[in-house]
Amino acid sequence: MRFAPPNPLRIADRASGLNAPSVRSYNERLVLSLLLQSAGISRLEIGEKTGLSAQTVSVIVRSLEQEGLVSKGEAQRGRVGPPAIPLSLNPKGAFSIGVSFGENAADIAVIDFVGDVQHHAAHPYSTLHGSGALAAKIQETLAALPPSSRTRIAGIGLAAPNETGSHRVRDLLGSDLIDLQASIESALNLSVYIQDDITAAAGGESLFGVARSLPDFLFFYLGSHLHSRLVLNYQIHSGRFGMSHDVGLLRLREEFKRLGLVLEDVGSETLPRAAAEYYAEWRRMCCRQLVGSIRSLLSFVSFKSVVISSYAPPKLGQTLCSELHEEVPEVQFLYGANSIAPKAVGAANLPYHSRFMVQ
Repeated sequence: MRFAPPNPLRIADRASGLNAPSVRSYNERLVLSLLLQSAGISRLEIGEKTGLSAQTVSVIVRSLEQEGLVSKGEAQRGRVGPPAIPLSLNPKGAFSIGVSFGENAADIAVIDFVGDVQHHAAHPYSTLHGSGALAAKIQETLAALPPSSRTRIAGIGLAAPNETGSHRVRDLLGSDLIDLQASIESALNLSVYIQDDITAAAGGESLFGVARSLPDFLFFYLGSHLHSRLVLNYQIHSGRFGMSHDVGLLRLREEFKRLGLVLEDVGSETLPRAAAEYYAEWRRMCCRQLVGSIRSLLSFVSFKSVVISSYAPPKLGQTLCSELHEEVPEVQFLYGANSIAPKAVGAANLPYHSRFMVQ
């Protein structure tokens, strides 16, 4: 039903944090996955979509309600037969932590069971010294949550960069991600799941973002550089090589800095002429690269949607999507819903995929 991203380095085989089994029955996962896609559906609709009997659906829903993972809405009257009671995932039913690594800081985000960001903090690498520094910052994040939320943490996801150009990132992650994973699990007694950061961002948009109803789409992550993934039938494909070009935000940010501006100024109506001209030229350059990639891929694969994810100001992404649609009108361009640390938010989805969703 729902795609599962390529498996993290290890799927934990024990329960920890959230008081629910680590390995749930397939039917429970089926119902949870359906509620993820279709919030507000009734037990009857669950049975029709899954093929499960009414009795089986009732038993599963009752169990999930008792665990606090599912909540009921107001009965919908006015139909033939008994009133339908809509069911949805309970936002407070589970929480998850995601960690990603940028040029200058590590982002830590907490999302609830419907993907809304409940907490986010960026920790400069200058504050992360020693082998246990990352675990300590995650512990600080846990301590900032309400006590009721801390007991319902499903796990921790790490979005690991494939290209660790910064020596600070290399020093922080170490030479072996398995060792880092084990040390955080030991320190916090929570399961840790690792995936490459661009795939994690694509998975986040597919699970809770603008692509949640799209089985096929081309995904671009616009960070310091530009990266891509192809999603077909809910499966993420990275290709033989990661895609990275010097048309990302790094070049734009450096030019704005030279002009005494920051990236957030792109939304200003009083942008100085020199900055406005460079910004327009940068968008043209970025569009050329994106359009070339999209048209090349359309020669081999059929897809109708392109999703662009970024930490850039929303106005930048929305403008870029509009300009791209003018160039390729047959394709729908969507700007990602996760603008707050999208790679960290994507990483926070990994525990949900592993513990609750159909793989």
